[in-house]
Parts: sequence; C-alpha cells; structure tokens
Amino acid sequence: MTDQQKGSLEDRLKRLDAELAERRKDDGAEQAAEARASESRKGYAVAMKLSSEFVAAVIVGALLGYLLDHFAGTGPWGMIVLLLLGFCAGVLNVMRAAGMVASPHPVDRLAGRDPGGAGSGRKETETKDGA
Repeated sequence: MTDQQKGSLEDRLKRLDAELAERRKDDGAEQAAEARASESRKGYAVAMKLSSEFVAAVIVGALLGYLLDHFAGTGPWGMIVLLLLGFCAGVLNVMRAAGMVASPHPVDRLAGRDPGGAGSGRKETETKDGA
C-alpha cells in the first residue's frame, strides 16, 4: 500500500468514527425519550386503575341502595347509606392499591384476629394462668 492509500483509509476511518459517535448520541437521546414515555404510560395506567376501582365501588353501593329501596320500600335511606358505604369502600380500595394501607394477612382474616395481633396472645396467657 502506498502512503496515499493509507492516508485515505485513515481519513475514511476518522469520518466513520465521527459518524458513529454522532449516531450513538442520537440513540441515547431516543432511548431516554422512550424511557420517559414508558414511565408516563405506566402512570396513566395506574391512574386509570385507581379511578376505575373508586368509581366501581361507588356505583355498586348506589345500585345496591336503589335496589334495597325499591324492594324494601325504605325510601331514600338505603340509597344514602349504601352510597356512603360504597364511597368508603372505594377510598379504602384506592388506598390499598396505592400502598398507603396494608391489606390484612390471610391468616389473620381467617382466624378473625386483628392484623396487629394485639388481642390474640393475651387470651392464651389468661387461659393458661387460670385468670
């Protein structure tokens, strides 16, 4: 190879390195934009889930209250009470789904104990001591 060919190869190699470096920067920007869009979509999905849980609980409470009023003839009181209960259930479901309130452990639910277990150990010691 002659010096001229080596020089042209080196020039082409430098140009290729420059183009690759430029494209790598563009790819990094595209990946960052895609990551932000993905996080945004996840946020929208969580918002839709939480809002649909809340609305469903309120609608179910209102529907059950209406049916109670219709068949039992209790006037607006069944609707009012069950609508409020539906609202409370919706708020509780949203707080559980958001992680602000822990759901009770399945063992505690089956045994009828409170999640903290404050009263369960005390009764056993009272029966053992005879008090």
